[in-house]
Amino acid sequence: MNGAFPAGGFGGAGFGAGGGPASALFEAMDQLRKTFDPRPGGGSRMARGDVRTAVLTLLAEKPMHGYQIINEIAERSGGSWKPSAGSVYPTLQLLADEGLIEAEEQNGRKTYSLTEAGRAVADESSDTPAPWVSSAEKDGGHDSARFSALPKAGVDLAAAAAQVGRSGSPEQVQQAVEVLDEARRRLYSILAQD
Repeated sequence: MNGAFPAGGFGGAGFGAGGGPASALFEAMDQLRKTFDPRPGGGSRMARGDVRTAVLTLLAEKPMHGYQIINEIAERSGGSWKPSAGSVYPTLQLLADEGLIEAEEQNGRKTYSLTEAGRAVADESSDTPAPWVSSAEKDGGHDSARFSALPKAGVDLAAAAAQVGRSGSPEQVQQAVEVLDEARRRLYSILAQD
């Protein structure tokens, strides 16, 4: 990973130095996230057109409310893209203004569905991959785990280590350091295999 982590891994001299284990871990988590970030500019922001396309694609399947749309995109992207309410709800309003979707009040929530015009627009783009599909998948590659499952597993591991760092005894922290060092060695051994 080109020196993205301290030479000693999580358990090297940097662990516990300076701002303490938690700050070192959060810095490592941030570096881990950036390592897997598929966009050169950083972040997981998608273009406005991508949000629009995602909304139309999902509503072509079934009516949904805004919160469902946000969660469905996050789930289908493997957690790599979770649009904010500040991008989804204005997009829903714009699509309603264009006559492509309509809202119906159900149980105190607006549920959105496609109009006939909206279904026609969604059908036109049905042959292109959905915006939550990674570029590797769009190209027919099998690299999708690189941008979804692996970073999530790394962040989950770092979060568990941070919890041990915050609330564990000194002996538990040392055990965690040993586990993380072993995990790092095993990960590098995967790359060393032919």
